[in-house]
Amino acid sequence: MITTTINRPDVNAKIVYFGKLLKSAVFEDYGNSFNIEHFENPDDFKNYLDNRSLLSLPDIILIEVDDNKDCFEQVSYIKNNPLLHGLIIVLLGVKEDREWRTRALKLKVNDYYTYPFPIDDFYERLNFLIKFKLIKPKLLELSKRMDVEYQTPLTKRMFDVIASGCALLCLSPLFIIVAILIRLESKGAVIYKSKRVGAGYKIFDFFKFRSMKSGADQMIASIADLNQYSNESNNKNGKAAFVKFKNDPRITKLGAFLRRTSIDELPQLINVFIGDMSLVGNRPLPLYEAEQLTTNEWSTRFLGPAGLTGLWQISKRGKADMSETERKELDNYYAANYSILLDMKIILKTIPALIQKESV
Repeated sequence: MITTTINRPDVNAKIVYFGKLLKSAVFEDYGNSFNIEHFENPDDFKNYLDNRSLLSLPDIILIEVDDNKDCFEQVSYIKNNPLLHGLIIVLLGVKEDREWRTRALKLKVNDYYTYPFPIDDFYERLNFLIKFKLIKPKLLELSKRMDVEYQTPLTKRMFDVIASGCALLCLSPLFIIVAILIRLESKGAVIYKSKRVGAGYKIFDFFKFRSMKSGADQMIASIADLNQYSNESNNKNGKAAFVKFKNDPRITKLGAFLRRTSIDELPQLINVFIGDMSLVGNRPLPLYEAEQLTTNEWSTRFLGPAGLTGLWQISKRGKADMSETERKELDNYYAANYSILLDMKIILKTIPALIQKESV
C-alpha cells in the first residue's frame, strides 16, 4: 500500500485507488486536495475493504479496468456489501470497450472514464458525486436498516414464546431456591442486568443470576491480563473483541457452581419470552465487545438473531483453545445459515455442552 497526499482546494475527499496505469497521469499536477490510499495488489485491496468500519469509510473508490481481470467482481463485492454499497465507484480505462461499459452500467457504477479526458471535468464530477450522494451512513441509520431487514421468522418466534413460557413455569421453584441462596451468600441483587447488543445492533437489558461479587464490572481493567483472548495476534490496537476470564477472581463460590451448570443463564428465558432474543442464535455482546465488531468482516453476526444458545456453545464452549477468530467465524456462519432445522440440532446438542470443563 502506498499512501499519497494531494492538494486541490475544490475537492475534499478520501479516495481509494486501485490500479497502476493512470494514477500518476490523473493526479500528477495537483497538490494536496485529497488523501489517497493506493493499491495494486487485489488481495491488499480486498483486505482494506474488509477492515473498514463506519468511521473509516472512504468517499470514492477509483478502479482501473485495463489489466484488471477482477474489476467487475470487485465492483460487485462492494455493491453487495451492506457497509460499502453506498460508496461512490468510478471506473477508469485506457482503451474504449463497449462490453466493459455495458457491464459497468448494469452494476450501476457512478461513472466510467476513458483516458485521456479533461482533468478539470473529472474533478468537477467527483465534486458533484460527493455533494449529492449519501456515502457515509451513520451508525443509527445502519441500525435502523438492519432492524428492518432482520425480522424473526414467525415459526421461530412462536417456538420461542411457547418453549420459554413453559420452561419459566416449570423452573419457577428452582428460580426461588437459587435466589435465596444468592442472597444468603453475598450482598447485592439476585438478578444481574447488563446492556447487551443483539440482532441489528439492538441494545437491551440482559438477565442472569448474579454469580459475581458486587461491583464486578468495575474490576475488569485490573484483571485484563487474565482475558483468554488478550494475547491473540490479530487484536486491533492490542484490544480483544471478546472478554472471557479464566479462573475469574470475581466469581463467588455459589456463582462458580451456577456457571458450571449454566443455571446462571436461566433468567435469559425472560429475554426470550419478551422478544429481546431467541432460544438459538449468536450470544448478545456487552457494549465494549460489540463496539469492536463494526468492521465489514465481523458485523455480519448482527444480521442474525441473538440467542440463549448457539454454535459456540455446542462446539467449543469452555475450552481454552477457543480462539477469537473461531468464535467470530461461528457467529457469522450462523447469521448466514440459521434455520429451524439447524436450531433443533443445536438445541439437542446443547444439554451435553452445558457442563464446562474449564473455569472460563
